[in-house]
Order: sequence, then C-alpha cells, then structure tokens
Amino acid sequence: MKLLMTGNEAIARGAYEAGVKYASAYPGTPSTEILENIAMYKDSILAEWAPNEKVALEASIGGSIAGARTLACMKHVGVNVAADPLFTFAYTGVNGGMILVSADEPGMHSSQNEQDNRNYAKFAKIGLFEPSTSQEAKDMIKEAYKVSEKYDTPILYRVTTRLCHSKGIVNCVDREEIKIKGYVKDVKKRVTVPAHARNLRIEVEKRLDKLKEYSNTTELNFMEINNNEIGIISSGVCYTYAKEVFKDNASYLKLGFTNPMPDKKIKEFANKVKKIYVIEENDKFIEDQVKSMGIDVIGKDIFPYTGEMTPDVIRKAIFNENKETIKYNEDLVVGRPPTLCSGCPHRGFFYEIGKRKNVMISGDIGCYSLGFASPYNALDSIVCMGASLSVGHGAQQVFNMKENNNMRVVGVLGDSTFFHTGINSLIDIAYNKSNTISVILDNRITGMTGHQQNPGTGYTLQGKEVEEIDIEKLVLACGIKNVKTIDPNNLEQVNKTLDWALELDEPSVIITRWPCVLKKLSIKDKKEFEGVFKEKCDVDKKLCIGCKLCIKSGCPSISFDKENKKAFIDKTSCVGCEVCSQICPKQAIYKGDK
Repeated sequence: MKLLMTGNEAIARGAYEAGVKYASAYPGTPSTEILENIAMYKDSILAEWAPNEKVALEASIGGSIAGARTLACMKHVGVNVAADPLFTFAYTGVNGGMILVSADEPGMHSSQNEQDNRNYAKFAKIGLFEPSTSQEAKDMIKEAYKVSEKYDTPILYRVTTRLCHSKGIVNCVDREEIKIKGYVKDVKKRVTVPAHARNLRIEVEKRLDKLKEYSNTTELNFMEINNNEIGIISSGVCYTYAKEVFKDNASYLKLGFTNPMPDKKIKEFANKVKKIYVIEENDKFIEDQVKSMGIDVIGKDIFPYTGEMTPDVIRKAIFNENKETIKYNEDLVVGRPPTLCSGCPHRGFFYEIGKRKNVMISGDIGCYSLGFASPYNALDSIVCMGASLSVGHGAQQVFNMKENNNMRVVGVLGDSTFFHTGINSLIDIAYNKSNTISVILDNRITGMTGHQQNPGTGYTLQGKEVEEIDIEKLVLACGIKNVKTIDPNNLEQVNKTLDWALELDEPSVIITRWPCVLKKLSIKDKKEFEGVFKEKCDVDKKLCIGCKLCIKSGCPSISFDKENKKAFIDKTSCVGCEVCSQICPKQAIYKGDK
C-alpha cells in the first residue's frame, strides 16, 4: 500500500509497523503531528500527552524497562528539558527498544533558538539516525528499534522541519507484532548509584565500539560514485538538497546513521574524489569529525551556520548564483506580522497591562508571546517554557533590594505551560515569598501547537474523559493564598484585579479563564461557554468620531476607513468578544442588531 505522507506521518506509521506499544510526547512544532498520528492506532498503541518532555521520556523509559518498544517525541528545545533522564538511560540501556525523536528547527520558524541536537547523541554516547525522505522516516524507525535492542541503547532519531512537514510517497506494510519482553530485576543495570554507574560507564564505551562497526557496515551509510571531481558528504534532508543542486555531477556519501561516524567509509570515499563538500544544517557535526581524520573538506567556511541549507543557499555558497524567480512589485506587498486572533482571550489582558507603568512583564512560550508586539508592548523578556514565573521571581527579589523601589514584576504564562514547568516556578515564589504577580492565561487548551489536550481540559489524547486539574485549587495547594479567577474580556474586571494584586506585598495569582476562540468546545466547556460567540460587533457610524482607540486593541477584525474616517469591523472574523466596545469612548461599537 502506497500513501502520500509527511515525514511526521511516516514516523508514526513506522512506529506502528515496528510494533511499538507505548508512545508519549509534549506537543511542539515541528514534532506535534507525530504523536497525533500515532494516537490514531488506538487498537495497537497507547499514546499519551505528557505534562512536559522530561516526563514523556521518563514514561517511555519505564515502558522500555517493562519490556515494550516505546517512543518519545519532542521538538529540539524539548530535549533540553528531557536531558536529565536521557543521559542516565544511556548508561542503563534498554529492555524493549526505545527511540527519542528530536524534531530540530533550522531557521527558527516557531522556536526561540536554533540548536543542533545531533550533539546530544555524541554527548550521551548513543546511536543517531537521520532520515532524508518520508520513506526513510518510516523505514529507519524500524531499523532503529532493531539497533536499540541489539546494542542495548536508546536511539536519538533526528529530523528537521522540512522533513517533518514535506510529503512523499511511502510504501506501507503490515504491523509486526512484537511481544512485550519479560521483566527481570537487575539492580546493577538499572539502579545508577555510583558503584553501579562506574561499571556501566565502561560498558557505554564498549557499546560505542560495536556501534562504530555497525556504522561502517550498515547500508544506511552508502556511497554513490558518479565522478571523481566533486564529492558530497551529507545527512538528513541536506542530502536531498545537495542532489537537487548537483544531480549526477557529483559523488555522494549519504549518511543515515551518524553516531558513531563511519570512519572507514569516510576515508574510503575521500580516496575516490578530489574535492569534498560537507553539506549540513547548523553545526559542524560531520565536518569536524571528518577533519579530525585528517581529511580536507569544505564546509562552514562557505556555508552558513544558521538557517535551512536549501538548494538556493547551496547554489549561492558554491556557485555564487541565484536561481531566477518570478519578479513582482514589492511595494504592493503589505506586511503581515503575526497577531493574536480575533476574539483571543489574551487580548483584553495585554491591552490593559501594557498601559501600566513601573511594571516588568516576564513572558513565556505560547500564543501569548505575541503580547510583546505593538500595540500592546506588554512583554519584557522570554526565556523558555515555564521560565516566566521563576524569571519574574528573581527579578522581583532584586528590585526589592533597591532603595525606594517601585518596580513590580508580573509573570505571564498559559495553562499548558503552567502544567509543563510553571508549577515548580510557582512553588519557588510561594516558598521564598516574593511579592511577584503570576498570571495564568487559561484558554482551556494547548493553543499554539494546534489544540492538543492537557491536564486541565478533561480529556486525554485518545479522547478518554478524565478529571480535569483545577488550576485554582492547584495554585492554592502550592501555597499561594491570594488567587482570583477572572474573565479577561471584561476590561473593568481585569483592571480591578491588577490593582488588587499590585497593592499586595505578598505572592498573588490571577487566572484569566476563557476558551481559545478557535477551539471546538468540549462537552464540559459547552455548558459554560456555548453561545458566547454567536453575536458579532458592529460600528455605529453616527457615533464613531474616528479616534482610532479601538484599533489599539490589536484585533485584526477592526480596521479604519481613511476616506470616511470611521472604524470598520469585519463580521466574517469578529466573534463578539466586546473588548473593542469597552475601549470606545463614545459607545459607538455595539453587539448584535441595532
């Protein structure tokens, strides 16, 4: 059976065909669709969203110890969160095969940094697979499980944005049912106290020697000799980029298994060609190791360190040429910066807090990161998931050391991010008693990555109804006494609650609770919120004075008619949140019919 699949869909299919029994992840672009597609195989695989990537990997490690083939997947920065268990599991090895999929993002399309997670495989001393196409993405998963179990190692499976989201024809076969292995207690293998870990460390080095032999013999690393003038060493999607540029005018060493590096094959290839280019995205992972073998190659001295290594980039670097593109009048293109959606429940909060003086706003990773932009200008920093509250806490403690201090800090994060790593940060605030204000923007879903369930929604990934975590009760349990839950579309309520929190000299939490306007309401949410978005807003042209204050709400449904000097609301996108009507000084904006 042949299907057109994205790389993410193909990875999910590969996990299914390989007999995987358990998979866990935290959603993050470009990895999100992997687990969403695995979840469709309900009869074969238990798939779960975890609160964060560390938990996802630890759960998958537990499943492996119990004897099943398991998988954890996450975006590149998620591996930073999961690094602690990864490095220890590299010592203990597996029972059932275990794969960690790292979806890296050259070009930072939706990420706060650009890191090359191939380095984690070398750092943790584990096997590394790098597929180039959707077909390979499926097939290599199956081979990776065999390697994981044969060599007693977790596997890092590195893909990138272009592979995750591009499509190709994939030949699919039936699932191979792999029995869950028996569990045998083995303290010396799995309990990593120093006395045991010292011995395991030696075994890791022995395993690397065996993996190097595999790397030099596997068909995943192969040569394609077309001529002896130019040679290309590449891996992952960069191999397909190079093939598009050079076609049959170069020879290739295509690397699919890249840790340990196939030193014998590399040296053999180097003896067959006169000039070698190493084409890879981001770090000099291959280049440095090839150069350490005494082989002269051309790499980052001409290719960029950052961004995607697309065919155009390769042509520019080697031939100093740009492929012709369609010319157009650039003056006619209107810039479209990212913005909060019409009716977004974060808008009212950012509109009000952005006007506050002597307030530092510590932001986080999510849709609400857009609060930094105009017209709100309501974020001062973003570090990583869950950091808003702890960064805010540290800043507030230092501000409080200053004489005549009047600076207050507000930490802002979403519901899913709060469950991810925000809880620990809030405990730090409660324990150390700073007067930080923490705001949890509860839009009832994991919004930015495409509406995945989380512990606060009341449903699992595979649709099972469960008890939802009550955020307010959880905050109280963390030791915060001052907690209020508000409607963020009610600007008066937002302002009064901010005043209340700013007057306190102890920790406080504000929960803004309103569903994402794009969310398909669950049965539970329908009881509370259904019907609120049915009526639209409109402008009474007689009352509108053209002051443009409503435009400062940042709502994409509102525009200004320069000819008539009146505000205009697009009813096709308006959802009737009424934030704009509360801003209007002349009550010219109304909801429903008039």
